[in-house]
Amino acid sequence: MDDDYDSVFDEVIDRSNTGSIKWDPFYLKRLFGKEDLLPLWVADMDFRAPQPVIDALVDRAKHGIYGYTGSDYIKYTNSVINWFKRRHNWIINRDWLVFSPGIVQACTYAIQRFSQPGDMVIIQEPVYYPFASIIKNNGRTVVSNQLELNNGYYQMNYEDLAEKAKDSRTKILILCSPHNPVGRVWTEDELIKLGNICLENDILIISDEIHCDLVFTKHKHTVFSSISEEFAQRSFTCTAGSKTFNLAGLQHSNVIIQNRTLRETFKVQMENNALTIPNSFGALALQVAYDKGEVWLDSLIKILERNLRFLKDFIRKELPEITVIEPEGTYLVWLDFRKFGIPHKELEKKMVDEAKLALDSGYKFGAGGEGYERINLACPLSILNESLERIVKVFS
Repeated sequence: MDDDYDSVFDEVIDRSNTGSIKWDPFYLKRLFGKEDLLPLWVADMDFRAPQPVIDALVDRAKHGIYGYTGSDYIKYTNSVINWFKRRHNWIINRDWLVFSPGIVQACTYAIQRFSQPGDMVIIQEPVYYPFASIIKNNGRTVVSNQLELNNGYYQMNYEDLAEKAKDSRTKILILCSPHNPVGRVWTEDELIKLGNICLENDILIISDEIHCDLVFTKHKHTVFSSISEEFAQRSFTCTAGSKTFNLAGLQHSNVIIQNRTLRETFKVQMENNALTIPNSFGALALQVAYDKGEVWLDSLIKILERNLRFLKDFIRKELPEITVIEPEGTYLVWLDFRKFGIPHKELEKKMVDEAKLALDSGYKFGAGGEGYERINLACPLSILNESLERIVKVFS
């Protein structure tokens, strides 16, 4: 690893007075009830974006005119196409790309357009909790195909999935790949089994692949749509640079839809929601990140692997009652506190009131999440160390 990147990723950057949802006392007070917390909750890195991205945004800002501005369509789409070809061996046609301000929004538009109130949408809990919220908020019914935990390893329950997929009211499945919060990078065989069940029951797949670039050594991300033409024609692949390069505040993502009818229908829903022009800074940032951020990303993954080793060693030595569900990807780690026998609300209260930590409590992720906490590894080692010392002080 380049020593320059070692220092970059271990620099503690003051994020106060930047409106950071993760760090700002206003948001911490609103979300956790206290201001003086060390935050390792939301999937937001405490690292600066790649320097070429920063330089490009500064240069664009200096232009001084911020009128209605799109992107250089050919350059931008070439950057996206080349990235997925290089990193994931997936060939994309530029016509398949549809802009969305974010993946949660894209899931919302698809649910609105391709299902009706009262219809059922399958999610695989414990899972990223906005999925359940957008399903319920749009008058649809959440159906949980709960993951199974076997010897510290999460797997899909295909028998349960097949049974629930038979219901004619089930229209959509949201796939989280890699999975947040349990960190699984699904194998091609696992995805084929899921995809075949959905095909047999005429279910559309929204594949949230926002963490696809953050996969650890010895594991490989498989783009769901790349497996077969049949899967490609029934799915929406949601991608973004927000997790990969820490660009979430620029609100820019891509939905890749190969089926022309689904794509054009999805675009109509975007127009109905008055969302057709991307933020020019977001599009530029993603283009430059894909073109010039690859060395930075490779170094980031090594730092995340280092932080994961540190966390595992620390907990094994200091607090072995906690079980670390080892992630295969993402920068989020699922920690099992169930051996302490503490009710989940009390566990959350101890984290906030005694450890002075803002983590994501497991029960928020739905069925099977009670007794867990999700912690964010994407921070300088000194911050991770401080958070773990606080946990040990309270729970040892």
